[in-house]
Amino acid sequence: MASVNSLASTLQQQLADALTAALPDAGTADPLLRRSDRADFQANGILALAKKLKGNPRELASQVTGAIPAGGLIKEIEVSGPGFLNITLTDRAIVETLAARAEDGDRLGVPYTSAPGTTVIDYAQPNVAKEMHVGHLRSAVIGAAMVEILEFTGENVVRRHHIGDWGTQFGMLIQYLIEHPSELDHRGGEEQDGEAAMSSLNRLYKASRALFDSDEEFKARSRDRVVALQAGEEETLTLWQRFVDESKVYFYSVFNKLDMQIDDPDIVGESGYNDMLEETCRILEETGVAVRSEGALCVFFDDVKGPDGNPTPLIVKKTNGGYGYAATDLSAIRDRVQNLKANTLLYVVDARQSLHFKMVFETARRAGWLNEDVKAHQLAFGTVLGKDGKPFKTREGETVRLVDLLDEAIDRATTVVREKAEKVGLTETEIVENGRYVGIGAVKYADLSTSAVRDYKFDLDQMVSLNGDTSVYLQYAYARIKSILRKAGETRPAAHPELELAPAERALGLHLDQFGENLAEVASTYEPHKLAAYLYQLASLYTTFYDQCHVLSDDNPAEVVENRLFLCDLTARTLHQGMALLGIRTPERL
Repeated sequence: MASVNSLASTLQQQLADALTAALPDAGTADPLLRRSDRADFQANGILALAKKLKGNPRELASQVTGAIPAGGLIKEIEVSGPGFLNITLTDRAIVETLAARAEDGDRLGVPYTSAPGTTVIDYAQPNVAKEMHVGHLRSAVIGAAMVEILEFTGENVVRRHHIGDWGTQFGMLIQYLIEHPSELDHRGGEEQDGEAAMSSLNRLYKASRALFDSDEEFKARSRDRVVALQAGEEETLTLWQRFVDESKVYFYSVFNKLDMQIDDPDIVGESGYNDMLEETCRILEETGVAVRSEGALCVFFDDVKGPDGNPTPLIVKKTNGGYGYAATDLSAIRDRVQNLKANTLLYVVDARQSLHFKMVFETARRAGWLNEDVKAHQLAFGTVLGKDGKPFKTREGETVRLVDLLDEAIDRATTVVREKAEKVGLTETEIVENGRYVGIGAVKYADLSTSAVRDYKFDLDQMVSLNGDTSVYLQYAYARIKSILRKAGETRPAAHPELELAPAERALGLHLDQFGENLAEVASTYEPHKLAAYLYQLASLYTTFYDQCHVLSDDNPAEVVENRLFLCDLTARTLHQGMALLGIRTPERL
């Protein structure tokens, strides 16, 4: 099916044509159309035009209204205040546009972007041999949502998980494993689950760290092992791979719990760019982008200074010949632009790394890897806070393990689902499954409904509440609609453009029509919280509609029942698709 023009875009075009017809001297003028409390839409563009043409805005507004074709889209248009246009659409236009959306399957009439490119999204970046904690949540959840949203608009998306799988700590870990070879063996030879894999990695990490800090000879052997690792010595690389593989077992178990798919080819960690580091440094030095300073290869910036007022450089290669994070990040940019042919690089990374990425991006621009045609953007996110407004810690002051947090969310949600289960007739299997969907959905939605750059409070009681701006509220709205559609039995949803709509029906219909425009904005600004806000408003408008317009009433004529079922069905489909783009499931019965 072809995409469906929204009512707003059709109206915008009609007004622009009327402006041109009534005021030929105006050139191409923007009607400045927006939703309004006083009518369906308000156009404010005539005020600016009147200033430009030195005319009376109310008179100009009257001229424009005279040039607008009667019938069809617009029911009523009035000139208000100093020259605003208040516009009310016909009920027929609303229902016919929604009917066209309903015909278009899962896409709901949402157009594909006119000029798709290739976006590489760098997100969900855990560290090998280290436990994932609450700080890893936001990159994974925000990144996965942006992948889905951009793909839905037609963008070619390449996922990249830049895991921490290289560096000096591996010398310590590998050396310890050489001296204690059975430490990573699986008991009984069975496959390990993620928790068991992390448990043995944790034990090995703590033991090797204790030895490293207390035994100078072990410390020296560990440092030699780093050199062997960087030189690609075979035994060392084989043992390093064991750490990576064992960590992946754990990563995948956590991502599976988060209801997120992470595929092996998308994991290209720091080690994936080793072969490019020397060449990256050579190019930067030969082109004068980087210079030698006290033996290190550095890039300087006029606007980046330390507390002492001296310039703080980006260190690409250290004095001892080792490579900094910058060398890896710059090599990754080269790979993504030159080999993956990316037009956009999107980094879903903690706001505290903003200075580092600002310097990396500027260096890449100076080197010519980023330019007018290839952009890099950091989708920076804030910190997860506890109820007390401080960074989220356990009672003992430790960072909260991500698995513990997800398990608790699922437990709380299962309790909420169980309380209503008897009324709906859920089986135990459904209670457990829905508890998982509601709990994980609650965690994701709390994250995604906050502007990414802001910190947010992690409050599970609020997250699994049936009231307020929560995913559970949206999931129950969806389940309620599915229940109504089941009760309707033989009566099928059908659009009836000839009917007059009640105010709650019109409000719901106009909002349903904005789904595509909302997604286009979210995709262009990388702000998934705006999709969450749209869906919450949709559920709220549906609740008002449900309260004010009886759907399955025997008092209603058959066509009214069918039309209201049609609005129910399109609302459910829009909620389902919107939530899926945020990575949240919508159970049919709750």
